[in-house]
Amino acid sequence: MPELPDVPVYVEALEQRIVGERLERLEIRSPFLLRTVEPAVETALGKRVLAVRRIGKRIAIGLEGKLWLVLHLMIAGRLHWFARGVTAQRTALARLEFGNGTLTLTEAGTKRRASLHLVQGEQALAQQDPGGLEILSSSAAEFAGRLRGENHTLKRALTDPKLFSGIGNAYSDEILHAARLSPLLLTRRIDDEQVTRLHCAVREQMQLWIERLRESAGGEFPEKVTAFRAGMAVHGRFRQPCPVCGTPVQRIRYADNETNYCARCQTGGRLLADRSLSRLLKADWPQSVDGFDREA
Repeated sequence: MPELPDVPVYVEALEQRIVGERLERLEIRSPFLLRTVEPAVETALGKRVLAVRRIGKRIAIGLEGKLWLVLHLMIAGRLHWFARGVTAQRTALARLEFGNGTLTLTEAGTKRRASLHLVQGEQALAQQDPGGLEILSSSAAEFAGRLRGENHTLKRALTDPKLFSGIGNAYSDEILHAARLSPLLLTRRIDDEQVTRLHCAVREQMQLWIERLRESAGGEFPEKVTAFRAGMAVHGRFRQPCPVCGTPVQRIRYADNETNYCARCQTGGRLLADRSLSRLLKADWPQSVDGFDREA
């Protein structure tokens, strides 16, 4: 899923290309994509683009008449830009044609989770915001208050869009590794020093990856948007060595997601129980990374 580091780069690329242009045509090819009926999508046609914003993990395109097209790419949605005269994909779920080019939305796989809303006015736009704290502009006190407001694991808290804006599965792994904290540590058991460490790690990791992705795009429209990046410390690196201590990266799988962590750096060497594997091994499940290495 495109997260906070990816979405600002998308926004910047769109600002450079479509602000000031008129939306000449809007074609929606998936019946599952459009989630609103009023105002009618036809009202957006011919309107000039005035602004592009990030709202959490959503991208909002502001048009004349106080209209906003709000795109949520979810897990597999991606945007693509084709300059005028270049043929755009015919398999796209949506095509937005402007005077200088075409923006398309595609979604890998068969599940249709990406969404498009057309809303009018700032109040309606605000309802698209889950309400998470903007971490790059938050103070340490604001961050601590939001973190300790409910009792969740750190992993769940960081990825809850109602608590923190824009953080998803991939970068929460990187943040927790940088902060040297267990993903399963409960938020109401975290001490002040750990909160400070986590707040710093959130800001540093997000700023680091925004700059990396901006540099990688090199002024072009970002096409290589993925949850797995070269240079990541733990996410997507199961069994590969931790760049800090060399210990093999571990993971916990659940539903469609997984948590990646370094037992040496984050949990004092203790292995966190993977539901499926630990149930299979039962008493043979090793309690420490040293035991895991011996059994492997």
